[in-house]
Amino acid sequence: MRDHRLTEQRNPASARIDELDALGIVDLINAQDELVASAVREARTAIARALELAEAAFRAGGRLIYVGAGTSGRLGVLDAAEMPPTFGTDPSMVRGVIAGGVEALVRAQEGAEDRPADGGTAIDALGVNSNDFVLGIATSGTTPYVHGALDRARELGARTGFLMCTTPSPEVVEKHDVVIAVLVGPEVITGSTRMKAGTATKLVLNTITTGAMVRLGKVHGNLMVDLQVTCAKLQDRGERILEEVLNVERTIARDLLNRADGQVKTALVMGRLGTDADEARRRLREAAGVISAVVGELEE
Repeated sequence: MRDHRLTEQRNPASARIDELDALGIVDLINAQDELVASAVREARTAIARALELAEAAFRAGGRLIYVGAGTSGRLGVLDAAEMPPTFGTDPSMVRGVIAGGVEALVRAQEGAEDRPADGGTAIDALGVNSNDFVLGIATSGTTPYVHGALDRARELGARTGFLMCTTPSPEVVEKHDVVIAVLVGPEVITGSTRMKAGTATKLVLNTITTGAMVRLGKVHGNLMVDLQVTCAKLQDRGERILEEVLNVERTIARDLLNRADGQVKTALVMGRLGTDADEARRRLREAAGVISAVVGELEE
């Protein structure tokens, strides 16, 4: 019987991929990848709803927690790990949970996804509560570990969502606060959801977290002003942001950033208002971190 899940169906466009030369394989995969962005666009309303749920969780002092297995789990962990250096968030604000634990990040732990109870245990270990938003990621829509985690999260009062790349059942739609179904179609290699489904997953997760951070005031214009300088690359980026926004020389930007302990947003307020770091931080706290409320809109 043919599998009803889109992720497990055969793709007629790649039925003879094993007969192609290198360039033919590249062209075929690229042509299939071009379908991903439009599939994500079709799910835009649900993605926006997930963004709103993430923002609401953050404003309530809660967290966004991704739960997945295999490629889905790794992408969730990756997106979570990128939040602190990009937006200066506490590492606990966005968390990624993967079936099989840390070892599964670098070595497949295929059997780990089959135990729903383990998903529930992971949720308990995180102390999930009603302030949190838990987003399950399972491109096939059927991973037991993810379902177990989401069921336990709902029992604990959390809002829940499901990201998949197949058509959801009515039961799944009814159960969760949001279901994001990105229908990218069958993979070039049947069942290899690290390909189109993985690409779609990364696009969706990037959109949710980036959008939520924008809404929280961690972006000024389109500049990541809430980044924390932790390496030479970010030092250079922070200095360039200050140069551009404040229209100052690099030496002045560097001095401001040093006096702000590497906090770009604080340094920007210091430079714009002529205050010290403590006063800049106080004003930012009063404005809930929204920099335009402190220094005005970004000038063109």
